[in-house]
Amino acid sequence: MVSRDMLFRECVSLMDKNGIDSSYFDTLCIFQDILGDRNPLFRPTEIVPDDKKEIILVLVKRRTEGYPVQYLLGQWEFYGYTFRVNENVLIPRPDTETLIENILEIFRKNNLKSPKIADLCSGSGCIAVTLKKQIPDSEVYAVEISEKAVELIRENAELNKADINIINADVLKQETAESLSGLDIIVCNPPYLTRYDMDTLQKEVTFEPELALFGGDDGLDFYREITSIWRKSLNNNGWIAYEFGDGQHDDVEKILYKNNFYNITFSRDTQNIIRTVTALKQEEL
Repeated sequence: MVSRDMLFRECVSLMDKNGIDSSYFDTLCIFQDILGDRNPLFRPTEIVPDDKKEIILVLVKRRTEGYPVQYLLGQWEFYGYTFRVNENVLIPRPDTETLIENILEIFRKNNLKSPKIADLCSGSGCIAVTLKKQIPDSEVYAVEISEKAVELIRENAELNKADINIINADVLKQETAESLSGLDIIVCNPPYLTRYDMDTLQKEVTFEPELALFGGDDGLDFYREITSIWRKSLNNNGWIAYEFGDGQHDDVEKILYKNNFYNITFSRDTQNIIRTVTALKQEEL
C-alpha cells in the first residue's frame, strides 16, 4: 500500500530523472484525472487503490518517454473549456488564447451583431467552439482537411454544446474558399514550422501530427495561400486573424500588405512573444 503523498513524490522523481521539466505539474494532472480529485494532495496520507496506482505508474512511465500529458489524459483545457485531444490534432496551447482575445476585441469594437466567422485549419475545433461560446449569436464554420480531426471537432462541439458548422475540406483549394462567402472574420492558426524546425523538434512535439505543424520550407506557405485565396470570401471591411511562430511577424505583415490588408495589428502572448496579427480587408470600390 502506498499513500498519495508517497506515490506523488515517486512519480515526480521518475519524471525528474528523465528530464521532464514540468514533472510536478504533469504528475498533478495525472493524479487529478485518475483519482477524480481536483486537489489530490489535500489528503496526503490517503491510500491509493492498487488498480489506480498501476494506471498512474503506467501513465508516468509513458510521460517519461516524452509522450505529451495532454494525449495521456485525452483532454485539455482551452479558454476555460474542456476539449478532447489525441494524436490526430494539435494540442491547444495558452498562446492561442491570444487569438481568441483578438477576435473578441474586433467583435466588441466593431459592434458586430451576429458575425459570420470561419476558423481555418480548425484541428480540435478549440478556436471555433470557443468563439461560438463567447459570441452565441455568431455563425461559426470550422474548416479542417483531416477526417479524423473532424471527428474530434464534432465531439468537442457536442461536449461544449456549441452549434457550429463543420466542413471537411482543404483550405488551400479555391473551391473551398468559394464555398464560403460573406465572412466577417477569418481566423486561422495554420501549420507554421519550417523545415529546420521539423528537423529539430522537441520530443513531445514529435507526437503531434505533421499535417498540423509543417508550413513549408520557410513556414509561410499557408499564410501566402490563405491570404490570397480567401480574401474574396471576406466582406468589405472584413477581418483576418492569424497566429504565427516566433520571429515570423515581419514576413506575415508583408504577405498581408501584398494582398491589400491594412490596419495590421500585432499582439504578444503570455510569454511576451509577438504571436498573433489582425488585419482589415481594404474596401473594394
